Amino acid sequence: MKALVLERYNELVYKEVDDPRISANEVLVKVKACGICGSDVHGLDGSTGRRQPPIIMGHEASGEIVSVGSSVKNWKTADRVTFDSTVYNLNDWYTLEGFYNLSDNREVMGVSADDFRRHGAFAEYVAVPEHILYKIPDKVSFEEAAMVEPVAVALHAVRKANPQLAESCVVVGAGMIGIFLVKLLSNSGLANLIAIDLNEKKREQAASAGANFTFDPNDKNLLQEILNKTKNRGADFSIEAVGITNTVDVALQVLRKGGRTVLVGNISKSIDFPLQRVVTRELTVLSSCAIRGEYEAVLNLIEQGTVSVRDQISEIVPLSEGAKWFDRLRQKNNGLNKVILVP
Repeated sequence: MKALVLERYNELVYKEVDDPRISANEVLVKVKACGICGSDVHGLDGSTGRRQPPIIMGHEASGEIVSVGSSVKNWKTADRVTFDSTVYNLNDWYTLEGFYNLSDNREVMGVSADDFRRHGAFAEYVAVPEHILYKIPDKVSFEEAAMVEPVAVALHAVRKANPQLAESCVVVGAGMIGIFLVKLLSNSGLANLIAIDLNEKKREQAASAGANFTFDPNDKNLLQEILNKTKNRGADFSIEAVGITNTVDVALQVLRKGGRTVLVGNISKSIDFPLQRVVTRELTVLSSCAIRGEYEAVLNLIEQGTVSVRDQISEIVPLSEGAKWFDRLRQKNNGLNKVILVP
């Protein structure tokens, strides 16, 4: 089969590779669409340590089953499917307690780290364990189904935040996850939904997605503006979707005393943390890792039209042109949202 392979850091090669071999509990999926995730772009240069070459990246995907393993019972050829990005053990303690995203020895599609390597979906075919598969509704296209993963990441964070009616929220970072956070939160009955981002176009997208107000984090009057919109107290909760010291600091500064934040972004391995501000204002700091069963809910939201994903798809292009589009995505302020590769 043909695949887009990260041969060496900063070197993507479209080449012939062996077809995947499926085990008894796996299915072989003919890939119909696979989105380029920001983590793939960051992994390209080795900065994350999570895409060690050689590796076929890609985890935001959809396709059609072409063969099934000997023990597979609930899936058949021609089923239209998408799949979770996390491959977890069914009998792990965390999985059995309802936290499969935290299971020991879990792997991620399209990722190679020190302890595992699992090829992903920038290829004509991909092997997928049956227990992470989800059926695509008839009204949802393959391209839309390839967008489920980032929406599911956002939905998991929203569930961790547990928004209450008439609360105020600040979303810090209006990238792909941030925009879907805004879209989901705009249906939560909040009194005020505020988005913060450096990029003017992203702020405009956040406003279109449902944010009541948007601000530049470099605005000298930012905190006063937040106070003005929140009865001079600060936001009830915030969600941080970048993962660097400055944006986490903003997510904490905008909170009222006793407020809460959910950290989703994780670009940095470590950050400076304002401990005294958190302790003396009795703030609650939560975190949100990947996805925990949100795929089905997101597919339903897309099918019903409650959450639109098509406006976040900038380009649908052949897999053979993938290297060129990775280069474009690495350029700052390129105006691109999601680029979907089609084998």
